Amino acid sequence: MAVQIAVIDDWQDVARDVVDWSVLDHIGQVSFIHDYPADNETLAARLGEFEVICVMRERTRFDEDLLRRLPKLKLLVTGSMRNAALDLKAAAQGIQVCGTDSYKHAAPELTWALIMAATRNLVVEANALRAGLWQQCLGGDLHGKTLAILGLGSIGTRVAQFGQVFGMRVIAWSENLSAERAAEVGVTYVSKQELFEQADVLSVHLVLSDRSRGLVDAQALDWMKPSALLVNTARGPIVDEAALIKALQKRRLAGAALDVFEQEPLPAHHPFRTLDNVLATPHVGYVSQQNYHQFFSQMIEDIQAWSAGEPIRVLS
Repeated sequence: MAVQIAVIDDWQDVARDVVDWSVLDHIGQVSFIHDYPADNETLAARLGEFEVICVMRERTRFDEDLLRRLPKLKLLVTGSMRNAALDLKAAAQGIQVCGTDSYKHAAPELTWALIMAATRNLVVEANALRAGLWQQCLGGDLHGKTLAILGLGSIGTRVAQFGQVFGMRVIAWSENLSAERAAEVGVTYVSKQELFEQADVLSVHLVLSDRSRGLVDAQALDWMKPSALLVNTARGPIVDEAALIKALQKRRLAGAALDVFEQEPLPAHHPFRTLDNVLATPHVGYVSQQNYHQFFSQMIEDIQAWSAGEPIRVLS
């Protein structure tokens, strides 16, 4: 009997064309589902028939309650080797969980695109030109300014390198960062307060954890220059959203460029949709052709290996 396979979180309706899913025809039938996350009762009704579910990282949440409502589920496959939306402990009670590698360049490239677009007011100018206008504002500059990196991991390091190419002074801080590690990539290690105080552009690149949740709070935002730009392409909850909205509304901060949010998709009437000093994109940091090709091709490999009784890239 054919295994029922669901590819969910396919919000853009692109998954079927990124790779050749027909290689799974001898294993089962693949269905593509484009709905946004919902309550567990709705999700259970939507997904109850599937034995294999392929998920995009941190979109639909699979908690213990939902997993109990899916008795047919045998394999969860996620894009990336890290997905905070999956309860791996609960899944370990009979559900195999496997992951994929990630394309490492998509997120830093999007980060730099946001920095450039926000600094030079590109969206305002492009929209004005389409409306028949010409030269609406004065763009900012990056050369000689200070780029502050909150979290100097692989993505933060790449963004730091971009800043260095643009002639920026680059500083960094995180709880685990040392001056020696920062110096290895030509970055100056500073304290947390100095990071926020000296930043002309502050870019967030931490993993979301209990320790990092809410780390960019009202105090940290108060330390920043009124002319500074905050950029977050990591995870929404690392920044205290209410504090950020207040700072932006009161112009205590020049602007924010955001790809991630506390709640996703962003609610229809959220202030980030209307504040004129916010450049917001719908969590597209990892939504690139190369990354999706890697995610989905390795999801297929995971399903083939599981079907053969030899699972790979096992998370749980």
